[in-house]
Amino acid sequence: MSNIASIEAYFAAINAEDYDALGELWHPDATWRAVGARPRAGKEDVLTYYPKALALYPTHHDEATRIIEAGDTILVEITFTGATPEGKTITFDAIDVFDFEDGLIKGFSSWFDIDHIRSQL
Repeated sequence: MSNIASIEAYFAAINAEDYDALGELWHPDATWRAVGARPRAGKEDVLTYYPKALALYPTHHDEATRIIEAGDTILVEITFTGATPEGKTITFDAIDVFDFEDGLIKGFSSWFDIDHIRSQL
């Protein structure tokens, strides 16, 4: 699978909450970091993040709006739209940076304005 195809599969898995498919995309020695969350190391640790984070938004969608590929690194601009269990709508933009090794996601970082998100809650 190409790195771009892996990015498409990543967002499809996130949006569908298909954690089995998501798990297939990660390198065993993956690292993960995002604003406001503890860094994670190793595929299993990385994969524990997603169900917890997405449970905060029973309705959610990550829309990749721009993809830039530079060798084994891909930068993706996204727009996240979701709703809390109480029905409060949250929307924000983010930049996700993916590093690939052997066709798998080896490094991930996500950058966004956490204060903007908090102001919507």
